[in-house]
Amino acid sequence: MAAKRGRTGQRLELGLQLRQLRENCGLGDRGGGLTRKQAIQGTRVSEAALQRIETGSLNFRNVGDLRKLLTRYGVADEAVVESLINLNRESATQDWLTQFRGIMPAGMPGFVGLEPEARSMRAYHPTLVYGLLQTKRYAQALLELHKPVEETTSEFIRSSAELRMKRQEVLTREDPVRLRVILGEAALRYPVGGAEVMHEQFERLVTLNSWDHITIQVLPFRTGYRSTHDFAILEFGDQLPSRVQIDNAWGALSTSDKPREVDRFVRRFDSMVASALPPEDTADFLHRLTREL
Repeated sequence: MAAKRGRTGQRLELGLQLRQLRENCGLGDRGGGLTRKQAIQGTRVSEAALQRIETGSLNFRNVGDLRKLLTRYGVADEAVVESLINLNRESATQDWLTQFRGIMPAGMPGFVGLEPEARSMRAYHPTLVYGLLQTKRYAQALLELHKPVEETTSEFIRSSAELRMKRQEVLTREDPVRLRVILGEAALRYPVGGAEVMHEQFERLVTLNSWDHITIQVLPFRTGYRSTHDFAILEFGDQLPSRVQIDNAWGALSTSDKPREVDRFVRRFDSMVASALPPEDTADFLHRLTREL
């Protein structure tokens, strides 16, 4: 069982339930569901706001609007109504992520907030060590490299490194997330912070790869399929639909839980698994790189 659901997971659960109620209420045209435009009639909720609520990005500020929607969807069971109201109330409270929201690009809070809910994760990065695997010194050195270009501050670097270390707690908690990562060879050959930092990072990867719930593979420079963009796939079992996350050129994160999109990235990942070195070769590869430092 995953860790207790956080605020992001609660908002997503509320949104999924509301979307299902709207689409299956039988009160729309030809006995189908209601459109969002039809659903919001008589409420103070805009169509755009309802879309954000249904995707877990927002919660209701006015409980009366939530009650009106549930009545419109034909929900008469007061126990169901109260459970959704309580879910909305709990999702509105602050959590550990609140202090870091100001430093995260668009889309990232929603993804980071869901990491603790995941049962398993698959991630690929062609040019950098994946964030959940980074040492603090590697993370800080990487952020320092970007500082003059992105015009960030020392406080931003400190907070960003702290957030990255905080996120890694999903790997060390009592019931850890199962993580499988593919790193492009370029990610390991790109020197970040100097030989000492890279040596420490390589040793960290060797240690993590020895843990039962973590698998790290290296995709070497050779013929075979490889994605040109990094991505991550979060899987929640039966609790929530799987979700894929990708970065864009502006630094924002895009996510989707559409089965077709998730399946596309699963195929990409599985293809690279077949092309990558087997996990048992990862330590030897890293030790060879260490000798080259």
